[in-house]
Amino acid sequence: MSQKPSLLFCIIMDVLGCATYLLPGLGEWFDVAFAPISAIIYFMAFKGKRGIIGGSINFLEELLPGTDIIPTFTITWLLMRYNK
Repeated sequence: MSQKPSLLFCIIMDVLGCATYLLPGLGEWFDVAFAPISAIIYFMAFKGKRGIIGGSINFLEELLPGTDIIPTFTITWLLMRYNK
């Protein structure tokens, strides 16, 4: 059985992604830098096919305006936890 990221880790990553709303005007520019970092962290956390697909979705979610509120990491954690 492989190591899965903790719920706390997933929540922290989602909160970091939403933190750009605290920087009016600069937030979307920060997203451009944070999107690839978040996608790489997602891929490393969830690995395999789920990591590739989810990392791509996470990248787009962080990059597209107004979608930062979607808790991608936490949704994946819930799917892994309850979809056995």
